[in-house]
Amino acid sequence: MRRALLCRYGEIFLKSGNRRRFETLLRDNVRAAVAGIPGARVEAPHGRVVVHLDEARAEEAAARVQRVFGLVSLSLASIVPADLAAISDAAVAEARGALARAQPATFKIEARRSDKHFPLPSPEIARQVGARVAAATGLPVDVHDPALTIGIEVGTEHAFVYAGNIPCPGGLPVGSAGRALLLLSGGIDSPVAGWLAAKRGLAVDAVYFHSPPYVGEKSRDKVVTLARTLAGWQAARSLTVVGFTDLQKRLRDAGPAELAVVLYRRAMMRIADAVGDGLGSEALVTGENLGQVASQTVQNMAVIDAAARRVVLRPLVTYDKVETTALARRLGTFETSILPFDDCCSLFVPPHPVTRARPQDAERAESTLDMAAAVAAAAAAAERIDLPAPGVAYTSV
Repeated sequence: MRRALLCRYGEIFLKSGNRRRFETLLRDNVRAAVAGIPGARVEAPHGRVVVHLDEARAEEAAARVQRVFGLVSLSLASIVPADLAAISDAAVAEARGALARAQPATFKIEARRSDKHFPLPSPEIARQVGARVAAATGLPVDVHDPALTIGIEVGTEHAFVYAGNIPCPGGLPVGSAGRALLLLSGGIDSPVAGWLAAKRGLAVDAVYFHSPPYVGEKSRDKVVTLARTLAGWQAARSLTVVGFTDLQKRLRDAGPAELAVVLYRRAMMRIADAVGDGLGSEALVTGENLGQVASQTVQNMAVIDAAARRVVLRPLVTYDKVETTALARRLGTFETSILPFDDCCSLFVPPHPVTRARPQDAERAESTLDMAAAVAAAAAAAERIDLPAPGVAYTSV
């Protein structure tokens, strides 16, 4: 049977002068998501992205495409001739399939006729097809609050018939807002921050700061797993692993103990800038949250940002932990994030970190080190890991 994914987008409709650019990016990202699936073909009729494919790979394609940012929903549809008998047969088949899966108590038909030469108007299509489905399945009709909605879209050459919608993440197509570098750790927050950045159209690479032997290889593997999960959402293209041990120890010894966390983060910003130079990054993204820990205050964030050359985005700055955890579960990173392996952010942390850092204090501590040389050496020795997830190899930037 010929099948198709009918993919719908929402926010892109608000783009006027450059809407075509957003639609092109979205189509390209959908095409990347189904790459490697034999026979998959993507087209973009007005207001839709349609993926034509074979029945055998339809479920796999739907699982991939429902993770594409910019889409709000999709439906797995049967493609049938544009005549009432074929449409009715397909609607009955969709209803029986839904009954086998979930046993809905009521249904309705939603019909849309883009081909105005079709002999029946949309309400009449819905009425006649609904009568066929009710007779074949025994399901009662409820046009106000149905448990099952069967959709019909009639075109000039064929019709699409489907049961229900699959939600997608929404947002904007990855690549439409530029490129950013995510400071990724092994915790709950930073993967969610990267996901949210991608949802707003940023194409994301990631950088991880690793401090062996204090932090073991299991921690590194954990972060690689998180990065690969993000790649499955088109929310990470690469992961750069930076050795941070030597500089972290030198920073620990350079200033007052309570200033250590601020010094670490300022160094991370500088190294991330250096890594971002080679990746075309236009912004940095962190998982920091206002007030979540003692070091994450407005004053400290300002001192940390002063070390960066790029704008620093914090998508989670106003989120509480409950909201962030819910998103982590949704995108599939939570179970990995809670594995009991530390990262460098938990090393050498003083019992009472400063909450109102002053720029001059950070600069005084850093002046005892050759920060430029240390940053250049760390960036030059970093390891880059490409993250092509199955069927995801987007290049839409």
